[in-house]
Amino acid sequence: MKGEQQATTDLHLVGEFTVLRSKSMDDAEADYSWRIDPELAALDATRPVTLTFAEYLRYHRDDVNYPSPWSVRMAIDTLDGHHIGNCMYYDINTDKSQCELGIMIGDRDYWSKGFGTDVVKTALAHIFITTELERVYLHTLSHNYRAQKSFTKAGFTPVRDVKRDGYEFMLMEIWRKEWEAKNPDLLASSPTESATSSAPAVQTDADPLLGS
Repeated sequence: MKGEQQATTDLHLVGEFTVLRSKSMDDAEADYSWRIDPELAALDATRPVTLTFAEYLRYHRDDVNYPSPWSVRMAIDTLDGHHIGNCMYYDINTDKSQCELGIMIGDRDYWSKGFGTDVVKTALAHIFITTELERVYLHTLSHNYRAQKSFTKAGFTPVRDVKRDGYEFMLMEIWRKEWEAKNPDLLASSPTESATSSAPAVQTDADPLLGS
């Protein structure tokens, strides 16, 4: 897909093991292979995508060129540029000062090696440094203890069990004051401008191809 015209941003967040960057058309083939994978879909409490690649490509193109003002979608790369997954924060609600976080490591070679934890830490730093949001939350399947352990390492705490669409989830959250207390060095060297001050107060935009 190289060379195709697309909307671009300069989002490029470097963690210890990973880079979070803006989505591009070059991501389509890997993304599609992950979306049709039954095991990955089950971990995301959803169903595999049944679109053909051509149909999916049209969806992906619109997603890249016309991003929602209520969500921020990012590709996950290794430090040497290998695309291994996706991350997003969405349901941005400035009235409640919160958003939801979602992450998927699609490349199994990078499971259980600290990459997911690094992604979450990097995403949280971006959210709390560049926005005024006070709370970030997520839902992970109740039986997915590996993911819960990773989220806990990144600073999230369990809140309660949640039943939704026939699945049982663990709701986890982290508040700005908790993140700031654990990351004073990052806070001291960070910019202060808000990236969500102009966003609509409530988001109802749903992505049928990316779960929580």
